[in-house]
Amino acid sequence: MNPALQGLITIIIGVGGCIGYFYFSNLFLDKVLFPARGPHAGRNITRANMIRPWLFLAPALLALSIYLAYPVVETLRLSLTQRVAGGGYVFVGADNYRAMFKEPKFWEALNNNLLWLIVVPAASTAFGLLAAQLSDRIRWGNLAKSLIFMPMAISFVGAAVIWKLVYDTRPVDQEQIGILNAVWLAFQGGPLSFVFLKLLPIAMMLAFSALVAWVGWLFVRPMLGGEGKVAAATIPLRVLVGVAGLWLIWLSLRSSVTLIGADLPYGVPQTWLTIPFWNSFFLMIVLVWIQTGFAMVILSAALRGVPEDTIEAAIIDGANPFQIFFKIKIPQIMGTIVVVWTTITIVVLKVFDIVFAMSNGQWETQVLANYMYDKLFRANDWGIGSASAMIIMLLVTPILIWNVYNARKEMR
Repeated sequence: MNPALQGLITIIIGVGGCIGYFYFSNLFLDKVLFPARGPHAGRNITRANMIRPWLFLAPALLALSIYLAYPVVETLRLSLTQRVAGGGYVFVGADNYRAMFKEPKFWEALNNNLLWLIVVPAASTAFGLLAAQLSDRIRWGNLAKSLIFMPMAISFVGAAVIWKLVYDTRPVDQEQIGILNAVWLAFQGGPLSFVFLKLLPIAMMLAFSALVAWVGWLFVRPMLGGEGKVAAATIPLRVLVGVAGLWLIWLSLRSSVTLIGADLPYGVPQTWLTIPFWNSFFLMIVLVWIQTGFAMVILSAALRGVPEDTIEAAIIDGANPFQIFFKIKIPQIMGTIVVVWTTITIVVLKVFDIVFAMSNGQWETQVLANYMYDKLFRANDWGIGSASAMIIMLLVTPILIWNVYNARKEMR
């Protein structure tokens, strides 16, 4: 059958089925089950109105049960079992989890995921906020927003292929087609090399450390008193942000000290994706490039919703643009910033395509989703693979609960 005709038939059957379901189910409810006539007409109408919302919710609840609840329960079951030679399964309890926790690759994946969780949401939100603020102040801001948002239209695999060409490496005697290597070979160790490859990166890392320290202080300061009562539900998140900030500051300072005394291999093309530790950052750049557009669109709408009278009052009081941005606008859109941050965090926890297409988890770039894929479909170990899937779900669940809590709080 022609794919176009098949798609058209599917749409007709799907839409027609939905219309038929809602029409005939309501007809059955009003005419057969609880008819609005006779001595009990009032009671029947009340009961029909109580049941009617569940008729509309039933298809969604059924779909969620089949495609969400059942896979979670089945994955949990598989994580507690082990395949046997005959093709069946035997219950092994927590043995799969114990075996997984003993594997160095799992801890490598977990550590890398934590690094992604710290860098990608922070960088994407910061760049998105900066783009949203600056694009609203220039004449061609809409064009700039379109260009920044464009990577969101590209699949993760497509973006990975594009950036793999950026990081491409050819032998020394061949012309480099990778942009990064072409730029790298332009430096030969002179004063410009020192400025651009040492001094500037160190300054950027120190600035990043200062920014992380400021953000960490904003989260931790309310717990130290002086700003009213802190909600108990937010304390674990504040502590986590503080600890992660200290770790990131230490990492940045250590990298700065290492870079000062580093003997850089000038004139030699680099295989960027094979350099341990730094190759994870090269992969993160791809996701930051994609998610910045999403953060920019959401935060731009939030910035436009800031009341003009508060900004005008701050200008009258003598506030400069930086004070207006950080002390007037940021506090008023902090709820939106948190939503953007946590949404990107969920994407990061499930990241798979970029790592699979660019490094396949080699050279110490493994992440949890790629580790799960390797166990499930390469090692054919459904027990440990399902256990790693449950770990991912456990990491995502608190963030989902936090988002729901914030949404309900704003609705109240």
